[in-house]
Amino acid sequence: MMLGIVVLALVTIQRLGELWLSNRNTRRLLARGAHEVAPNHYPLIVAVHAIWLAALWWLAPGRPVDVLWLGMFILLQLARVWVVATLGERWTTRIIVLPGAPLVQAGPYRFVNHPNYLVVIGEIAVLPMVFGLATISLIFSLLNFMILAVRIREESKALRQ
Repeated sequence: MMLGIVVLALVTIQRLGELWLSNRNTRRLLARGAHEVAPNHYPLIVAVHAIWLAALWWLAPGRPVDVLWLGMFILLQLARVWVVATLGERWTTRIIVLPGAPLVQAGPYRFVNHPNYLVVIGEIAVLPMVFGLATISLIFSLLNFMILAVRIREESKALRQ
């Protein structure tokens, strides 16, 4: 029971830290001449993630933790760190384009175009399963899929230009 609260607290702290890092990186990129692309969908992304986490805080405490799913989630966090470290100061939660900057092709970007989104897809699905919340996993995976369809299309278009 306590392990579940610790997991949720760590994920919450991680997400808040990532928002801080993203905002810092966004400000720095914009100061260097970057611009944001397709900002209209961003509030929906934030809303889905915030409601997903709130649903977990509401439903998960007191439920048993499945250590196999937790192990999978930990692997996803390692992948997340790899993505963020690879992008460095270019990692943001928004679509920010820095004209003239080459595409990142190191780290996980050697293998797939959008590794961050693969990690997010996994996280949205897997964390609820840590607590046996398959319905939450399904609902938020579908919502995430709809938003990521827009996000990836817009980001891919911006990166081609």
